[in-house]
Amino acid sequence: MSGTPIMQALSLAGEAKLVERESGAYDIFQRREWAALRDNTPLTLSNEDMASLRGVNEPISLTEVAEIHLPLSRLLNIQVAAAQSLSHSNDGFLGRPTARRPYIIAIAGSVAVGKSTFARILRSLLACWPDHPRVELVTTDGFLHPNRVLEQRGLMQRKGFPESYDLRRMLRFLADVKAGLPEVAVPVYSHLVYDIVSDRQEIVTRPDILIFEGLNVLQSVAAPVVASDFFDFSIYVDAEEADIEAWYVERFLLLQHTAFSHPASYFRRYQGLSREEAESVARGIWRRINLVNLKHNIVPTRGRARLILHKRHDHSVGEILLRRL
Repeated sequence: MSGTPIMQALSLAGEAKLVERESGAYDIFQRREWAALRDNTPLTLSNEDMASLRGVNEPISLTEVAEIHLPLSRLLNIQVAAAQSLSHSNDGFLGRPTARRPYIIAIAGSVAVGKSTFARILRSLLACWPDHPRVELVTTDGFLHPNRVLEQRGLMQRKGFPESYDLRRMLRFLADVKAGLPEVAVPVYSHLVYDIVSDRQEIVTRPDILIFEGLNVLQSVAAPVVASDFFDFSIYVDAEEADIEAWYVERFLLLQHTAFSHPASYFRRYQGLSREEAESVARGIWRRINLVNLKHNIVPTRGRARLILHKRHDHSVGEILLRRL
């Protein structure tokens, strides 16, 4: 294949998307068809709730929640019940005490595509179902190597790439959660200082459902065990590359006048840039780092997801692909 690595990746991504649509592996739903699958699932979030769940530049409405998130929460509620029933039957067959094992949902997608907001909303909705009230959300950011390690290895410009994560620690966390350990520690990452907080940890306590969100959750490596071995369901949040870039730049410009002004912010040096300068910096970071990671490491994992949500220019989901069983 000729051309630059990015152009090659673009071509491969287009071919992969065509295969996903034409292979028959997925049922494809337009927005109206998917929304009808909500049935009578009640909307349990308010506008006040949404204010705390939205990302910096993501105008997600209650209509979006009702038409996209609620049918998904209904589907996942069915899936969780089925998984628990199968687990209990298996325990009975083996003659051992019945154990309640966490159901793990992975959410993947690009930087700035809106997967974090999507994960927060989904967590809130799933926690309202009576059979699984304890729903935890963990992001892969906490499993990044600390900046000092990345600097030693020359990886600061590849933060978010597969090699920038402590994969061993991530897999141990997933294994411990899936095994039902009473408490599992998670490293804490600060987006303000752009680094792991060395003296803090969060504790995950036997969740009914764990949502595991991040760039790299569906990536596979040549190893005996990979993260997806622990997942019961996986979601890929998709959008056109041009839209994601526009959202990334928009978010950068908003943060320039908010979080970047904090004295402890790693990005404080960008605070005084003019709008034109800041936009140029944002596009440079996107194309030099995030676009490369998207094309080479993130988009190729899309076809491994059970559910693909394709977002339109206005952040709303227009099409849903659900892998057939």
